[in-house]
Amino acid sequence: MLEALGERLGAIFQRLGSRGTLTESDVNDVAREVRIALLEADVNLSVAKEFVAAIKEQAVGAEVLASLTPAQSVIKIVHDELVTLMGGAQARLQFADAPPTVYMMVGLQGSGKTTHSGKLALRLKEQGRRTLLVAADVYRPAAIAQLQTLGKQIDLPVYAEESNDPVAIARSGVAEARRLGIPTVIVDTAGRLQIDDNLMGELEQIKAAVKPTEILFVADAMTGQEATAVAKVFNERLGITGIILTKMDGDARGGAALSIYKITGAPIKFVGVGEKLSAMEPFYPDRLASRILGMGDVLTLIEKTQNLYSAEQAKDLEAKFRKNEFTLDDFLNQLRTVRKMGSMTDILKMIPGMSKALPKDFEIDEKDIGRVEAIICSMSRLERRRPDVLNASRRRRIAMGSGTHVSDVNKLVKNFEQSKAMMKQLGGGKRPKMPSMPGLGGR
Repeated sequence: MLEALGERLGAIFQRLGSRGTLTESDVNDVAREVRIALLEADVNLSVAKEFVAAIKEQAVGAEVLASLTPAQSVIKIVHDELVTLMGGAQARLQFADAPPTVYMMVGLQGSGKTTHSGKLALRLKEQGRRTLLVAADVYRPAAIAQLQTLGKQIDLPVYAEESNDPVAIARSGVAEARRLGIPTVIVDTAGRLQIDDNLMGELEQIKAAVKPTEILFVADAMTGQEATAVAKVFNERLGITGIILTKMDGDARGGAALSIYKITGAPIKFVGVGEKLSAMEPFYPDRLASRILGMGDVLTLIEKTQNLYSAEQAKDLEAKFRKNEFTLDDFLNQLRTVRKMGSMTDILKMIPGMSKALPKDFEIDEKDIGRVEAIICSMSRLERRRPDVLNASRRRRIAMGSGTHVSDVNKLVKNFEQSKAMMKQLGGGKRPKMPSMPGLGGR
């Protein structure tokens, strides 16, 4: 998502990097290129025009024109404007002064309302807030069953009725949460394939009945400018307070992420980044701006790591590296843990400078990770602890057992030993020579 925009902007800044100073003509050229890049990313036309005008206004300032690093100066301006364009600071969920807090999920059919109702409920549960899910979509045949299935998966109650009146169901659901002492309610409302007056009228009635703390508009990022146009209508009729963008891990050009806040004034609060119920993240405008401009996203990487590793586990791992006791068993455990963080290629690109250093089409094939796992699992306990015992016959046996080649086994062992040596150097304060990741390549 947004990679094409990042590449286009990167090429612009690379050309500026060769300039000693910046002229007003250079600024005009950059502005034109940025405008084209935004429009290609499916950003709303009026938003793109305003964005470019703001960049030009700042870039023709005396300090920038006289700067010895014009590319860096313009990158900073573009970065800051991207952050402003996407809402500035992170927008957090609001909670009611007196429970229950009610979140009303709205959007077109197929945008992912029901799934993201479950994702939001799981996130709140992980924060210690129990939630009642209310199935108020009585029109889509599978909607109620889907929400009940999600409720079972995350062990949270779902309120549903035989009634065909979504307003009554929503009102009763909130009353039930109040009776049970459940502090949070998520109301999954119906959508349509397109906006119609009946849909909006019904949603207005539900809003009046449950008085939601927040109205969260769920938008499919794959629909680009269409998501922005739909959000505008929902906002005019309902007054949405936040946005959840789904499918941000897909091939969308990303225009919705860059346009929707400017058009509606409602901040993006979460983004869906996968099919798993845990695959929803808070939206940070500054972090996405940094990733678009190839600056990495260290904070998100740290947060992903902290969710998987405790401080004690990290200390144990560090001690093993220092004592040179890190084994292939340990490596297999780390590999499986890192895979839970998502795509290995995406993780690498969160490291500052890495997206520029990697080849344009670089991608770690997940099959390579599977091969590494198969090779290690085909080893005996002794072989995993002491790879030095791996003679030619053992390596042939492992290759046959894992469905790989002896050369794959050799590569894994060689890179593993190089990684151990690198970590030992780091422990001794020396600057290490970076090896390949054991057994993994890029293409």
